[in-house]
Amino acid sequence: MQYKSEVEAVDALAKSYKELKAEIAKVIVGQDDVVKTVILSLFSNGHSLLVGVPGLAKTLLVSTISEVLDLDFKRIQFTPDLMPSDITGAEILDESRSFKFNKGPLFSNIVLADEINRTPPKTQAALLEAMQERSVTVSGVRHILDKPFFVLATQNPIEQEGTYPLPEAQLDRFMFNIPLDYPTYEQEVAVVKGTTSNEKTQLNTILTGEEILYFQKLIRKIPIADNVLEYAVSLASKTRPNTAMATDAVNKYISWGAGPRASQYLVLGAKAHAAISGKYSPDIEDVKAIANYVLRHRVVVNYKAEAEGITEEDIIKGLM
Repeated sequence: MQYKSEVEAVDALAKSYKELKAEIAKVIVGQDDVVKTVILSLFSNGHSLLVGVPGLAKTLLVSTISEVLDLDFKRIQFTPDLMPSDITGAEILDESRSFKFNKGPLFSNIVLADEINRTPPKTQAALLEAMQERSVTVSGVRHILDKPFFVLATQNPIEQEGTYPLPEAQLDRFMFNIPLDYPTYEQEVAVVKGTTSNEKTQLNTILTGEEILYFQKLIRKIPIADNVLEYAVSLASKTRPNTAMATDAVNKYISWGAGPRASQYLVLGAKAHAAISGKYSPDIEDVKAIANYVLRHRVVVNYKAEAEGITEEDIIKGLM
């Protein structure tokens, strides 16, 4: 794939994004911000955690995205008895009595980790290692995962019994934490009408894996002004209690703030947000547009905040 300039490539990315949204909208009704943020994390080469109650089309969204992107898609239903080898693969003894590596479902382009908080920490750790390293190690041998590699994990926020919540250090591996809300009345009418008939929606392929890899590299090449980069870093720094940049509200209500990875994702996310909007360099508004998705799972409120009904989103909104 060749473009005469990076400006032309950014224009192509913005055009592809519009086509992607239009194609996904044939199946997914509403959830515009969710679709936009998932695509942003894909172009930024990051992973996303979708948080919402059952029945909000999380699985349908991921499978639809994989279809319009012409990528391999695997779904892993996380359960309490799932073992690390069930997702990474294992060595088996073949007919010639020699060991052969049998690939697990992680060897795919898009992996849906359904209800990630339902599986024990050991299996969660195996997935998160693959997310970070883009590889798995089995019996001392390192196996490189396919590219592009993109994990979308889902988490049910209302059921606590029989779950293993992700620790903050593991949540930090996800670029975005994306909340899903109930559809509006009109959207739900459209959903029910479309899903209770025999009509099958035909989707067109918009991008190939090769094009996605090209756009992921393009995002990193996009220039960013020093004041915008410094705004992103200062936003992450302000979430850290008892530091020079912390606000009174942060010192009062936050027990743990965002680390340096948040600053990196704020800059990458802002670049991607600018590119899909047809801009050639991000501004502070692009940082603000994705800040809540980057910071909300990296900021831990204390008991005082919980007692007063102060949420992570309230703190982040105040910092912006």
